Amino acid sequence: MIQHLTIPRGPISLAADLHLPDNANSSAPLPAVVLSTPGSSVKEQIGANYASRLAAHGIAALVLDPAHQGQSGGEPRDLEDPYRRGEDISYAIDVLTTTPGIDPQHIGVLGICAGGGYAVHTARTDHRIKAVGTVVPVNIGNAFRSFQPDGPAAALDALADARTEEARSGETTRVNWLPDTLEDATAAGLTDIDTTQAVTYYRTERGGNEHSTNRRLLRGDSLLLGYDAFHLADQLMTQPLQVILAGRIGNTGSYDMGMQLWKMAPNPVDLMVIDGAGHYEMYDEPEYVDAAVERLVSFYANNL
Repeated sequence: MIQHLTIPRGPISLAADLHLPDNANSSAPLPAVVLSTPGSSVKEQIGANYASRLAAHGIAALVLDPAHQGQSGGEPRDLEDPYRRGEDISYAIDVLTTTPGIDPQHIGVLGICAGGGYAVHTARTDHRIKAVGTVVPVNIGNAFRSFQPDGPAAALDALADARTEEARSGETTRVNWLPDTLEDATAAGLTDIDTTQAVTYYRTERGGNEHSTNRRLLRGDSLLLGYDAFHLADQLMTQPLQVILAGRIGNTGSYDMGMQLWKMAPNPVDLMVIDGAGHYEMYDEPEYVDAAVERLVSFYANNL
């Protein structure tokens, strides 16, 4: 059962889906989880795959489109602002705490890929979050810094020049998150299994969605380059933590970053490595998603 919600967020609103168990109208209030999804994704994609399964196990699960993306409001479009992504989670919790049938004292978060980093960053300072689950978590700031061939400082210099040019021209620049097709990936020399699986998921009927543009506003990259999702997590994120990782280590960095998070967290509770799974296979392959959700359900049952 899905309820379509509108989340007030200052001058704009966020589009969200609240996945509920079929018996949600029973008298007992439900524990709830806010899902923080990967960069570029919208609520109908990876988030829905996990939210629907959590709901089937008796946990209300809210998944939303980030500000500036999908069906949510916010200009300019396609902005990936890591700080606003974290704030989105807190605005979602505001709504859940006043939603009939939801127990406001039993709210957790589940972050997937970059959303895992956003979930951690938010949980540090929003202690209404009682438990933090992550699946293939990525510190997107660390990832973006590692992708720069001449280093992050040189990338920031180039972004400064690009933004000055945008101010002069009045035009904004958007770049691809991923190649739009496998042919484009091959032409760019991106033939590794992770890129192939990412394109196959996001840019085909398998996982594609009309509201997921595969475009990122270039000016936001300077924010990503200066962002550290795990900053002060060792001191401030006291909530129970679960980390679920893909056993096949690829080029996304999620295995190493997940292990870093596990080692630095003050209250690590459960670590799971799913043998044979790749990063993007954790998005929708039933064998791997079901295994992750089974472990997540147990984690939330014990810690929410």
